[in-house]
Amino acid sequence: MPKIKRAIISVSDKKDIVWFAKELSLRGVEIISTGGTYKLLGQEGIKVIPVVEVTSFPEMLDGRVKTLHPKIHGGILADRNKSEHLRQLDYQKIQPIDMVVVNLYPFKETVSKPGVTRSEAIEQIDIGGPAMVRAAAKNHEHVAVVVNPQRYPEIIREMKERGGEISIETRRLLAVEAFRHTAEYDRMIWEYLSSEVSGSDAGVSESSPGELEEDVLFPSRLELTYDRKAILRYGENPHQSAALYSERPPISASLATAPQLAGPQISFNNLLDADAAWKCALEFSEPACVIVKHNNPCGVAVHQDLSQAYRRAYECDPVSAYGSVIALNRKVTEACASAMKDLFIEVLVAPGYDDDALEILKEKRDLRIISLEGWGYEKCEMRDFRKIDGGLLVQDADRDECDREKMKVVTTREPDDREWRDLLFAWRVCKHVKSNAIVLARNLATVGIGAGQMSRVDAAAIAVEKAGSDRVSGCAVASDAFFPFPDAVQKVAEAGAVAIIQPGGSIRDKEIIEICNRYQIAMVFTGIRHFRH
Repeated sequence: MPKIKRAIISVSDKKDIVWFAKELSLRGVEIISTGGTYKLLGQEGIKVIPVVEVTSFPEMLDGRVKTLHPKIHGGILADRNKSEHLRQLDYQKIQPIDMVVVNLYPFKETVSKPGVTRSEAIEQIDIGGPAMVRAAAKNHEHVAVVVNPQRYPEIIREMKERGGEISIETRRLLAVEAFRHTAEYDRMIWEYLSSEVSGSDAGVSESSPGELEEDVLFPSRLELTYDRKAILRYGENPHQSAALYSERPPISASLATAPQLAGPQISFNNLLDADAAWKCALEFSEPACVIVKHNNPCGVAVHQDLSQAYRRAYECDPVSAYGSVIALNRKVTEACASAMKDLFIEVLVAPGYDDDALEILKEKRDLRIISLEGWGYEKCEMRDFRKIDGGLLVQDADRDECDREKMKVVTTREPDDREWRDLLFAWRVCKHVKSNAIVLARNLATVGIGAGQMSRVDAAAIAVEKAGSDRVSGCAVASDAFFPFPDAVQKVAEAGAVAIIQPGGSIRDKEIIEICNRYQIAMVFTGIRHFRH
């Protein structure tokens, strides 16, 4: 490629653009620019040619049309190896453009703002920018396209080393990055507009509203883009390699992008457990503590005093809590940090830490401290992904609202207020326990959890054993699916349970209800199952 002589610069992300433009100008590169970029570069004393001077045509339609002109796109798209292309450029008095430095309007940032209007979002759909980026990327044999400000130093370095030229290898890499940039941009716009038509019958297709909603949630072609964030020490086991990827564009305050404030390098299993703990903690609007071991909660509690929430969660299963991962849905206080200081914890996840709390926690050198400051308590995921051999399973996320009004009491005795609170608490926890799952709770804290068993009666037996006779008496029981046989109900009834919540729907429901009535147990059917495989 010949020396870079002419560049067009029009960027939304203006990070380091003044430095980059100055470096180009020092190397004799003529710079064309538009709008805010032109103004900024001019203010910094950089010689810049306005686009209107090149096109001899004014910007119009409130800036919607600026660079959409043959004198811009002809200069970018001309194949320099074809004499006919060069002849046409000469005849039309079009000068070649050797570099395109463009990144696109901040569409995602705009639509993420509270109260943004549809018209504001529409105006952030860039037209001229993607057109120039795609044109330059198509013609990368002759044109360098730059969409990422982080590339500026290496491009200047290469131009210095090569006398103003950029190698074909670099141009090919830049073209790939450019097409990824425009693809992700279009995807953001598609997702935003799709959310508007979901469930409507606005005439965009002959699909029924339900079918249209499915098309939005489960498109006929699924494209996911992720950036590698870190190489991990190893995978689930030391002989497996592993890496962490974050969504692109990144979601702010996500576990994949959250800063680690202290502790050794985080592992594959640490992240899996941290994700399980954090998602369970987000189930609760009250201050909550979730302790996870091997991807299952081994203790969960809510309490207005966060340190008490931790203590009560820990008391559920102190043996399993050793070497666990803990998530809290409130900023960690000094009192809470002091309560945890004697327990060996692998990872602690919370939306923030008081200075005094952080000082105490940092004394635990093996503790990985993760801050998710800025994350709201509402659940964000709309879809759940599971990789299988040769494919991907996609489902909408399990977002049961746990609405008491939609549940049905099927026994002669109804739960009292305390029992209802414990039932709803246990039901929320049960959703995050591997199936088959049985959760025993009392006074808004788990007292026994039976997880991941092949039979429901085994899960019940483990939960009862974990609780012990003194804590199981008077507890509420949650089952993630219906009871296929009365045996598990008999087990918790004999142990002293006073209330049960479950989906219902077994062919033996009548027998199970009779057992509950015999033991004066209140039973609630939810009509919803919470398998977690």
